[in-house]
Formats: sequence, C-alpha cells, structure tokens
Amino acid sequence: MPFVERLLGGSLPVGLRTWDGVRAGPPDAPTVVLRNRRALRRLLYAPGELGLARAYVSGDLDVEGDLADGFRRIWALTRSGAVRGAKLGPREWAEALRIAVGLGVVGPPPKPPAEEARLSGKLHTLLRDKSAIAHHYDLGNAFYQLLMDESMAYSSAYWTSDEDGYDLEQAQWDKLELICRKLGLRPGMRLLDVGCGWGSLLVHAAKHHGVQAVGITLSAEQLQHIRGRLAQHDLEDRVEVRRQDYRELTDEPFDAVASIEMGEHVGEENYPEYTRTLYRMLKPTGRLVLQQMSRGAVAPGGGAFIERYIAPDMTMRPVSRTLGHLETAGFEIRDVHALREHYVRTVRAWEKTLESNWDDVVALIGESGARVWRLYLVGGALAFEENRMGVDQILAVRSSDTGLSALPATREWS
Repeated sequence: MPFVERLLGGSLPVGLRTWDGVRAGPPDAPTVVLRNRRALRRLLYAPGELGLARAYVSGDLDVEGDLADGFRRIWALTRSGAVRGAKLGPREWAEALRIAVGLGVVGPPPKPPAEEARLSGKLHTLLRDKSAIAHHYDLGNAFYQLLMDESMAYSSAYWTSDEDGYDLEQAQWDKLELICRKLGLRPGMRLLDVGCGWGSLLVHAAKHHGVQAVGITLSAEQLQHIRGRLAQHDLEDRVEVRRQDYRELTDEPFDAVASIEMGEHVGEENYPEYTRTLYRMLKPTGRLVLQQMSRGAVAPGGGAFIERYIAPDMTMRPVSRTLGHLETAGFEIRDVHALREHYVRTVRAWEKTLESNWDDVVALIGESGARVWRLYLVGGALAFEENRMGVDQILAVRSSDTGLSALPATREWS
C-alpha cells in the first residue's frame, strides 16, 4: 500500500481492501475491493482504465459504497495535479516486481471478459460499422425496454420541470416535441431520421405532426422493434423503416432531416461524407436537427472502457469542429442548444432503473453485462456533470440559392 501511495504522489482518494483483509485509505470513502490475485494481474497487464474495467466487469474487483462518489474522488485527485504520473525507474520496477512475486500475482494475462468488443476489418467500412452497432444495440429489445421509458428514446431528454411527478417519459416527450418544433414539421411534410434508434422520433412526428417519415438504422433488433411499433400505432402507411447505412441513401430530398446521437458512430474520416449526405437529403430551405455528444481532444472515443465495451469505433469532437463540418457541407448554422445538464438527469434516471431492476437485468444480459452497464451509466453521468463531455442540439438549414432560409425571425420553438 505505501508503494501505491508513492506512485500516486499522495494519499489514496478511496479505500482499498485486498482479498486477505488488508485495508488502506480513508475509512469514510467508497472502498475498492480486490477479490483475488487475478484483479492485480489484470492491472499488471493493462494498467489504467482498461485493466480496472476488465477487473470490475469480471467481478475480480468490486466497489463497496457509492460508485459515483468513488469516481468523483479519483477525478478530483487527477484534476488537482496531485497525481504525479511518475515514470517508473529501475528501482521502482524492481520493487513492483518484488511485490508482485510476493503476492503471487505474476502469471499469464487473464482472458478479457466476453463482453469486450472484438471487431475486425478496416475502420468504418460498411461491414465493420454494422458489427460495431450490433455490439451495442443488439443486446436484445427486452433489455432496452426495461432500461428506457415507453418511447424508447435512447438519447438525452429535455427536462422542462422540477415538479414532483415529472419523469423521464415526459422529459423524452418534451425532447421529441422540441425537435419537431425546431424542424417546423407540418402535416404532409417528409422527414428523414438518420440513425432512427427504436423509432421514437418517427412515431412521435407521424402521430403528432402528421408527417410522412423514413428512418434508417443498422441494427436488426431496432428494425424489428420499430416495425412492431408502427403496426401497433397504425402508422405502417406513413412511416418506412430500413436497415440501411447513410452512405446508401439515394432518395429524393426531404423537407426535414434529423440525426439524433448517431454522428458519434461515423468516425472523423467519414464525417465530411456524413454531413454532405445530410445536406443532399434536404430540399432548399429544409432544416436539419443534429443532436450529438461532444468531447475535447483527450480520448475522443470516450476512453478505453467506452471503446472496448460500449461503443467501439465511436468518435466525439468539440462542437466547434462539428459546426465546421456542417458549414463545409453547405449548411447555414442557425442555433446551437447545449443540453449537457439534461444528460446528467437522463443518465441518472436510466441508472436508477438499472439498479431497481438489477435481478431482471442480470437475467437478460448476465452478471458481467449488467456490471458493464452500471459502470457505463455511473461514469457517463459524472462525465457530463463535470463537463468532460457535452451534448448539443444543432439546428442548420440548407438555404436556397438566393440565400432564403425560410426560418422565423424569432425562435418559435423556445
């Protein structure tokens, strides 16, 4: 334990207890429990975030107490500069090896948990993108129906009230309605939803705004679910859904286009083609609403855990860079609406649902899968809370050749 604190350059921010009962760190903090020697072996072969994630997902490492508080303390220590990030010299390596041998940690690298993504092929080809989407979105509709509200909206909600009784379902309804108002949807208009998820926007826009809609997704599970919803709501003649990549779109232009938290999966290299496609799919004076997560230059994929377990090949960028891509494609940017705090409440609502239905979640996706989602939701909420990630709704328009935007002089959706 003293060796670990020397490497950190300070006291442990959380408690630490080993399999033989030795404990260190503050008594009033969450406690990291190393259940066996394999937990240390995972950290030895994959130091940092990835090794910790593998140890937690596999159950070799656990946390007693508030997991979010534990994350918050570790990030505070990192921000303070107390962690030196010291490089190990020959003496430190020798001591680390001596301790590892004494603890019986030295051995072959443990096999990563089965939940870790193992994609192959060239980055962002059609086939690899389908595999990446399937890894996250094809867990089974039953799991996502358990986690989310009835709308099945898997993106940041829009929380307009703090009153008792105002819940995630209403906040998602308010988000969908906000998007429809920003798009200026009216009966008879044609809407394209690129990366339509489980069809929440398609159903809402068709039912409440009278549009004809087309949605595309790469997920077989999502496609199956949406077709069932369309039959349930008698919308099969007004909404079409396809398993299709954005690069395969050849339709006539639409009156409005939405893409809600799908652009993160496109990749930086292909993002110009993505924005050109969105532009090509719009009629002159047509509006685009793009809702997308943002992140600075550090870990644009979200970090080792996100990239291996949640969204392989995902790329996030600063919102300014996304705006630049849209402008290069020909769009006129009309509004940028930051929703970062809204995502904190959204993810915490999902986390609360996960914990209250833990046994059912385990039955659906297994203990390790449930631990992946616990780690994902707790860490995600904290990342938005601490402004390490953001999310924005961007309204853009394809102005006419003469510069006509056809937008109102005031924000009628406010």
